[in-house]
Amino acid sequence: MNTNNTDELVEAYLVIRSRRENLLREYELADSALKEDMAKLETRMLEMCNAVNADSIKTQHGTVMRKLNERFFCQDWENFYKFVLGNEAPHLLERRIHQGNFKEFMKEHENDGLPPGVNVMREYGVSVRKSSK
Repeated sequence: MNTNNTDELVEAYLVIRSRRENLLREYELADSALKEDMAKLETRMLEMCNAVNADSIKTQHGTVMRKLNERFFCQDWENFYKFVLGNEAPHLLERRIHQGNFKEFMKEHENDGLPPGVNVMREYGVSVRKSSK
């Protein structure tokens, strides 16, 4: 391959991308089947723990441990924001910037510069589209 020929570079890139996509599809199918099998086994083991009201069951090959998973979610963000502000509890929120909303905010305030404590990283990349022929 002549790395100075753009057409050859694009062709090679597209071949590699296609191979990666195929490998990923194969992996995802196989992984999905394995996850389903594991979920069935987990359901059965949870049923066994519940039947004897045990938080753990030790076996020759390993120990099954029953655990309680908790996830909190918000159905009324407006009231929750008021709660967070009223209780001075910003630690209840995750520390990350919503990229899309922040870009929109910066468009509206482009002459103001970045807010305190915020940095930006910009870098060029390339994307390749297959020709429609």
